Amino acid sequence: MFRRTYLALTAAALIATPAFADSMSKDIVDTAVEAGSFTTLVAAVEAAGLVDTLKGDGPFTVFAPTDEAFAALPAGTVEDLLKPENKDQLTAILTYHVVPGKVMSTDLTNNMMATTVQGGDLTIMTEGGVTVNGATVTTADIETSNGVIHVIDTVIIPE
Repeated sequence: MFRRTYLALTAAALIATPAFADSMSKDIVDTAVEAGSFTTLVAAVEAAGLVDTLKGDGPFTVFAPTDEAFAALPAGTVEDLLKPENKDQLTAILTYHVVPGKVMSTDLTNNMMATTVQGGDLTIMTEGGVTVNGATVTTADIETSNGVIHVIDTVIIPE
């Protein structure tokens, strides 16, 4: 099972390599902007005032939802979260996707708990593919100058 998971993650990382070819010289924010599939995430990071933090020294591990993941939220959710009066809620959701330190896929174990910058815990499962609180990791180990990005298919909401 581990071998199959490792091979799947390796294949996903190799497929994603052209889109992130120069990511090691760029920080998390610049890598996400360049990828083109995180426009909603980047807009949310800007609205929450977290750009400077995610451009900082780190290291950070970011479980980054794609634009499709944000689009799957109930209608109007993203627009409401981006309003200035909802900045605290938006910040809580975004920081729930960030873990201090650089956690590569090879560091993960089944039923692993990871404490987020927001303060909540994420449950990481590795059997049958890697999931984070039920969100599937679709591309792993995109290394940046200040951490690593793992692409996920769902926005994870703190309880």
